[in-house]
Amino acid sequence: MPGKPSVLFVCVHNAGRSQMAAGLLAHLGGDRVEVRSAGSEPADAVNPVAVQAMAELGIDIAAERPKVLTTDAVEASDVVITMGCGDACPIFPGKRYLDWRLDDPAGQGIDAVRPIRDDIRRRVEGLLAELGVPARN
Repeated sequence: MPGKPSVLFVCVHNAGRSQMAAGLLAHLGGDRVEVRSAGSEPADAVNPVAVQAMAELGIDIAAERPKVLTTDAVEASDVVITMGCGDACPIFPGKRYLDWRLDDPAGQGIDAVRPIRDDIRRRVEGLLAELGVPARN
């Protein structure tokens, strides 16, 4: 895709999976990719265990806040990745949609969230390769 690719991660509460994915993509892709995340029913705050799991990788998502999914966010994105939000995401022609089936970290302890985080990291690294964006360490 021409220019800087834009990716939107969507899950129901925008408090765990999508926040971890956005943090990983921003970290690994740097300024070579535009990153957004949103939720169909955003929570009040990011899941503290997701924050802890990301901090273990040196990625700070503590200041992030769940955001509501908007039509504008979908329209502005080249790739829309859903994570359990079902049919809540509007569909626009010309957009690439992926559905990443991942366990929900809500209510889980750190030992359960780490494998989810690591799965998201592998998927984000694969996405960067598909987008032609070299991953940073």
